[in-house]
Amino acid sequence: MTPPSPKPVAVVIGASRGIGRQVAIDLAAAGYAVVVAAKSSGGGDSSSPFPPDPNSPSSTITTVEREIRSAGGEATAIPVDTTDPPSIQRLISTTIEKYHHLDTLIYNPGAIWWAAVSDTPLKRYQLMHRVNTEGLYSTIQAALPHLTQSKLGGRIIVVSPPIYSRFFRGKTAYAMTKVAMSVLTKGLAMDFERQGRKDMAITSIWPAVSIESAATQQFTRKDPSFARDLRTPRIFSDAILAMLKAPAEVVNGQLLLDEDFLREYSGVTDFSKYAVVPGSEPRRIMPVELPDLRVKEQDDEGMRHDSAKERSAKL
Repeated sequence: MTPPSPKPVAVVIGASRGIGRQVAIDLAAAGYAVVVAAKSSGGGDSSSPFPPDPNSPSSTITTVEREIRSAGGEATAIPVDTTDPPSIQRLISTTIEKYHHLDTLIYNPGAIWWAAVSDTPLKRYQLMHRVNTEGLYSTIQAALPHLTQSKLGGRIIVVSPPIYSRFFRGKTAYAMTKVAMSVLTKGLAMDFERQGRKDMAITSIWPAVSIESAATQQFTRKDPSFARDLRTPRIFSDAILAMLKAPAEVVNGQLLLDEDFLREYSGVTDFSKYAVVPGSEPRRIMPVELPDLRVKEQDDEGMRHDSAKERSAKL
């Protein structure tokens, strides 16, 4: 039986390519033992050249694990299908078997279909719901019992957007699933507060500027000049690392933008190093100001009702 890892342990789901890969690599460089999780595996011993294009299918959890280990970090690749709850449970249980604890969960996978409701097949919506909304919920349910035992204070980072109406335009079905993830961030944060878990936090993060990834490659292939409006994934991982270092009360329940958090919390003023095209000034895609979702009656809970306790009392 392996001894518990002295390092903080992070599970990064959706870590085979692009943003997730960068987050996993940077967490390992920051001293985490990283579980690299996604559906794609293989290629770790025979990939040529190595490392592979980080935005291509040749980049897998196996190659990312190899990249981390080659740099002196600690990583374990574990395949997972976020549409399959038993697969998620195996991921978490295997993590605990190997490292004996879990401190951080990063949920990055996402299914995308941007079109009007009339042009969005039900099957597309169902897939997005299963990967984005149900996948996150199932993962949190599996991980929470272990995160609550973290000596460092369990942290969850969710890749989901702030909530504002413009986000729904032209991609309603996608927005329904992503905003639901942000609602989970808000609601679970309130659970932590109500339960007195002051050391725990869940935070959503979204890019202020488009980030170079497998998703944006389709645009740069059509028009190479589009790269001038892209930043590298490093800004996302830098923001996540800053969020993990911040006190829980600063980030719990927040729907944050990478650039804005780095500016306001970490004091970053020069973002030029993140530009994919040196010297370019990528266009911001997110609003500068976002709505506050609280109401005047925010603290009025009315008659508190707990269905779980009521059901237990009846059994």
